[in-house]
Amino acid sequence: MDNRPIGVFDSGIGGVTILSCLLLKMPRENYIYYSDSKHNPYGEKTKQEVIDFVDKIINYFIAKDCKAIVFACNTATALAIDEMRKKYPDLHLIGTEPAYKMIHDYAPNTKTLVMATPATIESERFQNLYHHYDNQKTYLLACPNLAHLIEEGEEEKLTSYLQELLESYQNKKIESVVLGCTHYPLISEKIKNILGEVKFYDGGKGIANHLFRILETNQQLNLNNVKNAVYFEDSSHNRQKEERFFTFLTKK
Repeated sequence: MDNRPIGVFDSGIGGVTILSCLLLKMPRENYIYYSDSKHNPYGEKTKQEVIDFVDKIINYFIAKDCKAIVFACNTATALAIDEMRKKYPDLHLIGTEPAYKMIHDYAPNTKTLVMATPATIESERFQNLYHHYDNQKTYLLACPNLAHLIEEGEEEKLTSYLQELLESYQNKKIESVVLGCTHYPLISEKIKNILGEVKFYDGGKGIANHLFRILETNQQLNLNNVKNAVYFEDSSHNRQKEERFFTFLTKK
């Protein structure tokens, strides 16, 4: 039995969508969630800036004796995880990528819209994934500032921005939407209101299953019957972030 915590981080509270999947798969584990809202949004930072942010967060988790670290952020994964795996080869570092392979596996002939931050769309990691599984019916949509609007909960600005962002796709008969940022599942209903009855794909369940297999293989699962604990830390020490985080977590 290994009751050390699992570290989960994002540039804000959007990674709560990944944490929810982890809790469903591994309800006995303890979790530390780190919200780096001080540097939000990652999607508009340089690669080196993101690498530096992530390196500090990993060291925070190392100090907390975490047995695994989940990058609950597509941009952090795209820009920093390869560097971090080289620097910390003995750590379990689990990444998050746009679930475009799921289109190949489950909906290969559907008209697809991939929504992600500019940094994720432009990253070599995602471009390799996209070109490998391209179904020739896919639109890539960079969504600058969307994660920030979701993060801040500015409903009127968010609704207006989303309408403008998706307006040109309303008549394209989109069937599948890949949510390539962990913030985006929080607004899936708003997206559906604009695009109609689409099916959403994100990587949450796959990440939970992957981490479970790693911990099980290494005999690091927490088998204690005591209820898990979720600890929240925000880099800007924003109490409102914590309240919204636990509100979203409770809803899931």
